[in-house]
Amino acid sequence: MYKFFFNLVFKRMDPEAAHHLAFRWIRLAARVPVLRTFVAAALAPRYEELRTEALGLRMHGPFGLAAGFDKNAAAIDGMSMLGFDHVEIGTVTAQAQPGNPRKRLFRLVPDRALINRMGFNNDGSAAVAARLAARREVFRTVVGVNIGKTKVVPEAEAVGDYVTSTERLAAHADYLVVNVSSPNTPGLRNLQATEALRPLLSAVREAADRTVTGRRVPLLVKIAPDLADEDVDAVADLAVELGLDGIIATNTTIARDGLGLKSDPALVKETGGLSGAPVKERSLEVLRRLYARVGDRITLVGVGGIENGEDAWQRILAGATLVQGYSAFVYEGPFYARAVHKGLAARLAASPYATLAEAVGAETRKAATA
Repeated sequence: MYKFFFNLVFKRMDPEAAHHLAFRWIRLAARVPVLRTFVAAALAPRYEELRTEALGLRMHGPFGLAAGFDKNAAAIDGMSMLGFDHVEIGTVTAQAQPGNPRKRLFRLVPDRALINRMGFNNDGSAAVAARLAARREVFRTVVGVNIGKTKVVPEAEAVGDYVTSTERLAAHADYLVVNVSSPNTPGLRNLQATEALRPLLSAVREAADRTVTGRRVPLLVKIAPDLADEDVDAVADLAVELGLDGIIATNTTIARDGLGLKSDPALVKETGGLSGAPVKERSLEVLRRLYARVGDRITLVGVGGIENGEDAWQRILAGATLVQGYSAFVYEGPFYARAVHKGLAARLAASPYATLAEAVGAETRKAATA
């Protein structure tokens, strides 16, 4: 039914306009008590065997919504209603910014992919912090806050920019993510180099500890799939050295190698980050490399091309404790999270592992000893 609706309505609309329309519907449904209860019962069934502990947090399962969909913390309960076990908002910057000029979001339907050059369009960390502080929680949801650099801030002043957002948002975050991997903010990816990343992560860690004294706010970094293998290793080593809580692998890619031959060549040439099915293989490679390097010392989050339960299961076997999706939500619709959970539960039941925790990294460990 959703695929019919997608082809009839959404496919004919500008992708960003379709996103805003769907976003309004989700927010509206979450505001109506009887409706949201009915929707959650249908779309968010709980599987006891999928319960997950990660980052010191308990979740109904391992599958969350990646950053980018809810940039301003406006639909957290709506996304939980649709079955996501955690919701990562953002990317949020210290200053409000409109993002890049439209048109900036493109569907590559035959490849089940998206290209975006949104440019961190958001209301700014002060407004988002106020919204989180005023939120009346309907569903208990783990909320991650993804922060990035304001475009007009020079690269040399990036640390202070991230610290400002941390001071405003840390108290409202179940975990924080430092995003240094979007291709749509000039100079941002330069911060992935360890000589720039070390002082940045150290400053954010100090700011979070200074701002929130009653608990430790877990801190993660999100990296690009375009990093060379030796740079992936360097980030992994740095994360362990600094006592980071986790790494999210991966963001969108500037490469176009994973695309098929059916998408409009003009769309393929659009600048921006590619997400969805074509990113799947490289994201999985990066995840395996990270787990081989860090093992169980930090939490790994697998994202990029996760379309179904099998994709999520392969990330867990590779080393991910948590998995996230976004682009496939556009194509699969409101039953996306439910289908992923159902597929995961079936694969766990058919596996030799008693729990998801036992399965984390099992295939990567096996390959290392082969």
